[in-house]
Amino acid sequence: MVVESQAWLVCLAAAAVTAAAAAAGCFLVRGSTAVPAAAWAALAAVSFGLEAAWRASGGLRDPAAADCCRLAVAALSLCPIMAVLGGKRPQHGVWQFIVATLAGVVMLPAASAVLVRPGSVPDVHPLQRWLMLVLVLVAGMNYAATRRAAAAGLVVAGQAMLLRRWLPFGEVSPPSPWFDAAAAGLIAVGAALATLQSFAWPVRRGGAVVGAGDADDPAAVLGGPFLALRETLGAAWSLRIVERFNAVAADRGWPCRMAFDGFHGGEGEPDAAWRGDAIRTGRALLRRFVTADWLRRHAAESADGR
Repeated sequence: MVVESQAWLVCLAAAAVTAAAAAAGCFLVRGSTAVPAAAWAALAAVSFGLEAAWRASGGLRDPAAADCCRLAVAALSLCPIMAVLGGKRPQHGVWQFIVATLAGVVMLPAASAVLVRPGSVPDVHPLQRWLMLVLVLVAGMNYAATRRAAAAGLVVAGQAMLLRRWLPFGEVSPPSPWFDAAAAGLIAVGAALATLQSFAWPVRRGGAVVGAGDADDPAAVLGGPFLALRETLGAAWSLRIVERFNAVAADRGWPCRMAFDGFHGGEGEPDAAWRGDAIRTGRALLRRFVTADWLRRHAAESADGR
């Protein structure tokens, strides 16, 4: 009993670290559509911390109640990636109702067990189990090619361990407290690593910190903000921006292209007439996800405020 309580205290400490990292993330990504995702992550961490505290105090001894509580935590843990997938302005605000609906649908078997079949464990449909697995994997793949890959990998591994009872082919026996503690530890380390990277590892291109640079140089004006957005929202939306920018560039004959690793081309081009159009197009695409203040913080605005 004492050993189990110690394990749940470890889970509580890990949840506190994760919640603090998510709260810091809300500040770090301010001005972008990733703020709701960070807020959902903080809520999920707090919910798991409450579960761990309840278990550490000797509660949730009933396996059915424990399963219902864990399924509710699992539902909230899927919300951050769902929020990221809907992170395009202006509909990203309304999208949060869809995210909340997802959480409600995932929690529905737990609510049914409590209200309709008291004392029974949640009956999770196989399709719902596969949906949960897909969302967990999408979260990892979205950041796999970014510098957040290691942090995302730790979080996804820990999340899969915590949700293993509800994933396809998951175990039937009650989860081990120390296994949950290890899972929570992985998530906490991943969340802390992502936060530290944001503070201590500025966006770089070609080995140099990307600054405001020349106000007429698309690479200097757009490179830093795009890479920062890539690290914030991941591959899904970054590749969409690349696709739209390159389509316009090809249509208008600009000697430049945008790639997943930043802006390319146009160096030494004597005709600078296209540069202003390229900068305006890039900014317009970025503004679907961030505010003007966010762009200024990431050197998207020129020194003269243009």
